[in-house]
Amino acid sequence: MGLFSALVAGSFSLGVRAANLIDPAAITVSRFIIAAGVLAGIAALAPGRGRPRALLEAPWRYLALGGAFAGYFVLMFEGLKTAPAVAASAVFTLTPVMAAGFGWWLLRQRVTGHLALALALGGAGALWVIFRGDPAALMRLEIGRGEAVYFAGCALHALYTPLVRRLNRGEGPLISSLGTLVAGGILTAVWGWDALTATAWGQLPAIVWITILYVAVFASAFTTMLVQYAALRLPSAKVMAYTYLTPLWVIGLEAALGGGLPGLAVLPGILATLGALSLLLKSDEPAHA
Repeated sequence: MGLFSALVAGSFSLGVRAANLIDPAAITVSRFIIAAGVLAGIAALAPGRGRPRALLEAPWRYLALGGAFAGYFVLMFEGLKTAPAVAASAVFTLTPVMAAGFGWWLLRQRVTGHLALALALGGAGALWVIFRGDPAALMRLEIGRGEAVYFAGCALHALYTPLVRRLNRGEGPLISSLGTLVAGGILTAVWGWDALTATAWGQLPAIVWITILYVAVFASAFTTMLVQYAALRLPSAKVMAYTYLTPLWVIGLEAALGGGLPGLAVLPGILATLGALSLLLKSDEPAHA
């Protein structure tokens, strides 16, 4: 889980540096194409595994999964144009709460007392960081546009997690992830065609290409498979438990990249999310109705 959250954290620190240098639709299409190529290569080396023919069974399923996943990434990079990396990663920790709600709606996954406590503690910690440890700002709901945009993206990610299990027809995580990335890339390319063709790809700064390659391989290809693997076996809220470690990794990366450290005022929020992670991992798995 620690490595998983570390891989995701890199997309925040790199994304905030590249978000204003390329259109969010263009970066999402390119990352999906590269990520799909990586997974296709892995699938070619492991023929017959994961029911590849399932890609042809009700392909609309992958349009739904790919649409939710692509929407998350587009809104993430749109939000990172103005949201600080640490604040955005704190918004990300609200995903387990939303995933629990969607898990109940789509899969009738019930929330136990321990799980509810963990989600409440994690949500409180996230809000503390988002509002910079200022209760007055929280009461006034002083939230930046970037954080609000990214919150909408996180809602799509939370929906995506139980949707994986709901729409699965026996295909393994590799094949399902490949179908999701291909469909997401197609949808994003159609929607953002103007942005895609208007991008001067040969003139992009090095940081943009580094970001594209990083998020394509580590925050798309590999993490998509891991999320899908977990989503088929765990309650939706637990799948997203890794998000509670993400702010810590982002803080470390920001410091390493010269972005400095956040004020001590956000420390209680960070500690609350770590406590939520501990509770979430120890809580009983919700029963199904």
